[in-house]
Amino acid sequence: MTADTRHPFDRLTPDFIMDAVESLGYICDCRTFALNSYENRVYQVGLEDRDPLIVKFYRPERWSDEQIAEEHQFCFELAEQELPVVAPLTDAENRSLFNYGGFMFALFPRRGGHAPEFDNEDNLLIIGRLLGRIHRIGRSRPFLHRPEICLENFGHAPVALISDRFIPTEYSDSYNILTRELLATISEIFEQAGDVQQIRLHGDCHTGNMLWRDENPHFVDFDDARMGPAIQDLWMLLSGDRQRQMVQLDAILEGYEQFNEFNPMELRLIESLRSLRMLHYSAWLAKRWSDPAFPTAFPWFNTVQYWGEQILQLREQLGALQEPPLSL
Repeated sequence: MTADTRHPFDRLTPDFIMDAVESLGYICDCRTFALNSYENRVYQVGLEDRDPLIVKFYRPERWSDEQIAEEHQFCFELAEQELPVVAPLTDAENRSLFNYGGFMFALFPRRGGHAPEFDNEDNLLIIGRLLGRIHRIGRSRPFLHRPEICLENFGHAPVALISDRFIPTEYSDSYNILTRELLATISEIFEQAGDVQQIRLHGDCHTGNMLWRDENPHFVDFDDARMGPAIQDLWMLLSGDRQRQMVQLDAILEGYEQFNEFNPMELRLIESLRSLRMLHYSAWLAKRWSDPAFPTAFPWFNTVQYWGEQILQLREQLGALQEPPLSL
């Protein structure tokens, strides 16, 4: 008998998607449109006599029911405080997570908008205010089930995966020596930063997860919400040379500190968190390589050229870790 090599997401045909939505009492109009998402699968689904909905099918075996419930609850808390987040819809029994055909899924209202302009300091001020409010609520209590952004989860575990199964032989020694030194340096920097508070975060705060609309960003996709330091949601807004980043940081924190205190010791963590994100990103691609969508969308990954460039970038990061942190 031939083994079934299909990926679980292959079952998400238009009929399956509409059946899942209609299992909750909606009536679809046969229009489904795939949105740009790789970790999960997200679709816009047309409905009869009402606006379309967004349906998100969670990747099987990534999050538990309890972990997804914490993501949703965080969104509900933010929405209750009138923060512009796109929270999941609930049914008559106040449920927001549903199961159909073995898939966990959630529904969201459709929101339009465009990516914010991070070069605009007024925009950064507004985003800083909103993140200050989000973090103020985020620090009120912890996640109990969702993981944290830490050296083990974003450093040691990804490096072990890449070293064991993906790095080409010709780069193996260089990669192992370099990442060992990189992780040791990051560990020292975290110790120097002291007792940094871990709070509930958006976790993946880049332009693709903000929709600029009505002079404000709407935060979407809390799928990567985790415990971590506040600076994790701030450093990804920075770009350009050091001087430019300091100007951007001043604008962000001017807004942020109107609603929440910021520990300046966390500035020491920016390049460490950037390094960990790079390591985690490579491992994320590696772990998802059996998903047919990934080789198509990321054809440059896992080539000899990719790993050569990755090692060069990690060496640059090791140098960046030696430089003084950004200051206000």
